[in-house]
Amino acid sequence: MSQNIAIDGPAGAGKSTIAKIVSKKLGFIYVDTGAMYRAMALFMIRNNIDGNDEQAIGEMSQKADITIRHENGEQVVFLNGENVNSLIRTEEVSAMASKSSVVPRLREKLVSLQQKLASEEDVVMDGRDIGTVVLPNADLKIFLTASVKVRALRRYKEQTQRGEACDLKSIEEEIAKRDYRDMHRETSPLKQAEDSVMVDSSDMTIDEVADKIISLFNK
Repeated sequence: MSQNIAIDGPAGAGKSTIAKIVSKKLGFIYVDTGAMYRAMALFMIRNNIDGNDEQAIGEMSQKADITIRHENGEQVVFLNGENVNSLIRTEEVSAMASKSSVVPRLREKLVSLQQKLASEEDVVMDGRDIGTVVLPNADLKIFLTASVKVRALRRYKEQTQRGEACDLKSIEEEIAKRDYRDMHRETSPLKQAEDSVMVDSSDMTIDEVADKIISLFNK
């Protein structure tokens, strides 16, 4: 019987960083759901689907098989059997993913692929609706959050380190807007599952958060 950990929370809370550490320490597969949406977006681009044509996106999504495997300690995303890791981080794919990911039929297709993966493997999965929609029966559900100020400061530091010009106040405003959008969208809005444990990482280091989640899981 496979064991599953679901980590949900708003943008910038550090979900994927934490999920990667937890999965590594427990020997689970980390499922990057965002990468699956990106692979689906790549599939749309390759098939010349218009990002605004919901019906075409919904129909085409049924022809994609996307899965994640671990090879040599690295997460590899497969689209219809092809390793697409190096192809899904482009601006074009990001733009298509943000349009196509709101289409209900595409989301349903990806949710079923994610559930199939979780039924076969021990996984740590992170996103916005994992504990509520994708893995409602997960062994442990975490709602990972941090204050808007802390999340904005983290993003500001990341961008500054990369040499990108950015403004802390506008990052704060963008994060607050994104929270609102994620919580109020029609399909799978961001919300804390009733049986999940809230972890506020505002005053914690990455390792402290990961250790806390592992100790909760071991209980």
